[in-house]
Amino acid sequence: MPRKKAADRVGPVKTRSRSGCKECRASRVRCDTQKPVCTRCRDKGLACSTQLVLKWESEFVSRGLAFGRAGIWSKSGSQSKTPPPSASLSHDDQEWCDIPVVESWGFVNSRISTFEQPDQVNVACDELNAVVVRDKGGRGLEVRPSWPALVDLSNYEPILQQLPQPTASLSLFPNVAEPNQGHLFEYYLRQVCPRTTASSKLSSPFASTILPFCLSASPILFKAIQALGACHWSRFDSTYGVIGLHLKSEALRGLRHRLATEGILSCSTDPEILAIMMMLCLYEIVDNCDERWTIHLKGAKELIRFRRQQVTLSKSHSSRNPVSAFAELFFAFQDVMGRTACGEEVLFGSDYWQENERNIDLWMGCSPELVSILSSITELSRTRRQLASDSARAAFSLRAASLGRKLENLVQEISEDDDKTLRSAAELKRLAAVLYLHCALYGASPSTPLVVGYVRRILRLVSDLLDSGSLVSMTWPLFVAAVELDPIQDEVWSNGETAVHGRPLVLRALAAMAESSVSNVARTRAVIVKVWQARDSDILKGASTDALDHTTSCNDWEWYVAPISTAMSLA
Repeated sequence: MPRKKAADRVGPVKTRSRSGCKECRASRVRCDTQKPVCTRCRDKGLACSTQLVLKWESEFVSRGLAFGRAGIWSKSGSQSKTPPPSASLSHDDQEWCDIPVVESWGFVNSRISTFEQPDQVNVACDELNAVVVRDKGGRGLEVRPSWPALVDLSNYEPILQQLPQPTASLSLFPNVAEPNQGHLFEYYLRQVCPRTTASSKLSSPFASTILPFCLSASPILFKAIQALGACHWSRFDSTYGVIGLHLKSEALRGLRHRLATEGILSCSTDPEILAIMMMLCLYEIVDNCDERWTIHLKGAKELIRFRRQQVTLSKSHSSRNPVSAFAELFFAFQDVMGRTACGEEVLFGSDYWQENERNIDLWMGCSPELVSILSSITELSRTRRQLASDSARAAFSLRAASLGRKLENLVQEISEDDDKTLRSAAELKRLAAVLYLHCALYGASPSTPLVVGYVRRILRLVSDLLDSGSLVSMTWPLFVAAVELDPIQDEVWSNGETAVHGRPLVLRALAAMAESSVSNVARTRAVIVKVWQARDSDILKGASTDALDHTTSCNDWEWYVAPISTAMSLA
């Protein structure tokens, strides 16, 4: 029987409901849209759902398909007057753009908390953005050939034989196949120590200074070292996280017992106490990098203060134990570099540094004189807003100019002339120190020409180190350059037809550093991203710190960086 024409039909025209359920639309029957379950789905026992499917016109046009009711052919059979844009172009006239390579680390994600809690940093979000790439197969990492020569384990075989047997609870983890925890100590030697120095020629003090001392150390120091090794290993195999936590708890218990029974005066002269606190401090930095690592920092400050008082009272001029000297350097450097970001009061002041010592330290990656200048810049920046008289402001300007001249004329010396990697790391820190001085003392912002120039110089050197595979001792200079990137002009230089942009370069460097450093890259990345988001938001609002009077109010660094940079480790 022929189908009736539209003009011959009687009764209301049945139209398909736009809000029909998924099952009825799939069966091409009319849905009565009853809620929560339509009549047909209830009778047939089907799952009634109204799934919303988004369709994009650009996708349909690119495939040469009609989008909705707007097609090439109308209902009357005549050709549409407005064909899709792709139909009017021949294949030869179309220009195809290159698809950029998008890496997993390249996403800067925002959540509701980004806007509801603008002063809080979401570290967990950045950990999920492929900052830390875990080895799913549970295999150990291979040290790159460009890293320092490994420690000969045969020289420290007595140390490995002294390692205690594990507790029964550790045998519950299948990835720990060895009968003892010697493999964690070996991991510390082979993987952690080379990641603590930028030198390509000399061994890290974490190996050359700490390991000989371990020959006469107590089991507490062994547990602290093994805990650090397990914590770092957990970046690539999560099962070692629980093992590291267990070993850290044992080391903490032993440390507290010694402090309680021996007293602080006796412990202040024992270099092993500072070595244990140094390992536990580094554990907390690698693990979460929150306020817990500063507890060890403050505790070490008290021990060092007591030891210095005893030396002063006894008028002794005997040389310090090398372990105590290195631990003191470790804590003082951590304090100075971390407080450059937040601007808080420095615990280890300038008296811990020799102003004329220009030899580059293997672990710090710069000279003590540079660290002394950085400490002075942070202290001077704290007095900037308390300048009440013209004479005070004049003295401030003279002091700032003096520090700037010292940085410009600073020549950092190196024992190995051909150690280009260590020399580049030291120059990176010097350039970043000049940039930090102008931002903290002179109120410079990302749009300041001097800042733009130094950011480009730093990122150019970072790019060269990335290409060479050396990524140690880059955290602080990369952080300083990243937070002072100009969001309006992100292109830092051009290689022929290829433009290099600042933010992608910073994200790529951070992703590489997560694999090859001991610093907490996730926390550093989260703060950098937060600064970027705040700058972008202020641009949309039309707000800017350039109009502020930087001599009496917050400057750019204090406005964007300092409020979210508390308890950061940038050493």
